Amino acid sequence: MPEKILYTAEARSTGDGRNGHVTSSDGRLDFDLAFPKEMGGTGEGSNPEQLFAAGYAACFHSALRITARNAKADVDGSTVTARVGIGPDGPAYGLAVTLLIHLPNVPEETARKLTEAAHQVCPYSRATHGNIMVDLQIV
Repeated sequence: MPEKILYTAEARSTGDGRNGHVTSSDGRLDFDLAFPKEMGGTGEGSNPEQLFAAGYAACFHSALRITARNAKADVDGSTVTARVGIGPDGPAYGLAVTLLIHLPNVPEETARKLTEAAHQVCPYSRATHGNIMVDLQIV
């Protein structure tokens, strides 16, 4: 638990959940959601997995860049792509995440060490630890 909350994001879901509408309290997010075609939906809207993937990719990328800069590594051109999968997990559904880390100016072994360090400090990684399988891949 954080010692002090610095920022709180707020979003509201209305309508039919995954086939509904979401808005953020500041109005920056305001769009329809839809089940993906792979899950029997229309695919004509975003979905919670895309939103989670975007948030995790951005958060992990920030943690990675801070970790790399602290190690005096060149972070120019770095990217993080998050793939969030959803599927049956016993009687419920579960998530699995793959993070594709690209540090083009860093040797692979160093990139691996920096990635592991970022995984220890990223709030999304810490929140998912022990709850979701997260596969870290250097690309």
